[in-house]
Amino acid sequence: MPNTKSAIKALRQSIKHRAKNLAKKNAYKGIIKEFRKTAVADTQTAASMLALVQKKIDKAAKSGVIKKNKAARLKSKAAKLLNKKSK
Repeated sequence: MPNTKSAIKALRQSIKHRAKNLAKKNAYKGIIKEFRKTAVADTQTAASMLALVQKKIDKAAKSGVIKKNKAARLKSKAAKLLNKKSK
């Protein structure tokens, strides 16, 4: 346990930040899983869902949950999957 006032506050902040980061991480991972299932079944719905997937990934990258390059790879992979299935 922290002893000083500043360490106690830092611990509180750390717990809050972890919860927010975990929520953003779960949000983008969940929407990607949903997108992959939808892409296999219905490409029309998946095409409209792609913008939402990219938005969630961008928000995660902006807040530092994932790095920018990983965000770019995930978005590229999603678009590539959609193009592959629509052909």
